[in-house]
Amino acid sequence: MGLTYVKGTVHGKGRKTRQLKFLVDSGASYTLLPEDIWRELGLKPKRKLNFVLADGTEIERDVSECYIELPQGDGHSPVVLGEEGDDALLGAVTLENLGLVLNPLKRTLQPMTLRLT
Repeated sequence: MGLTYVKGTVHGKGRKTRQLKFLVDSGASYTLLPEDIWRELGLKPKRKLNFVLADGTEIERDVSECYIELPQGDGHSPVVLGEEGDDALLGAVTLENLGLVLNPLKRTLQPMTLRLT
């Protein structure tokens, strides 16, 4: 299994921005921001959600939202507010919001093909 990373910029309150490298995790529903990043951006929890990790562990985390810019597109997305030791993940909801999909063969992000029927 190969890993895919993409550099992006996240926007917080006011004009605060941070660049970071996301692990693209198409198996993750939501994007996760490390604790130091979301705190520096001034993000605040909007709600709590329960998540099941790949190993079956259940966790509860705060969720907020922010604007995310990638080389392939940009837009608003919900984000999980990470805790100490968490790394940046780019999840499926953000990819869908930005109209992107992960090509697992080339390990690249590409525009989503949309169908109305």
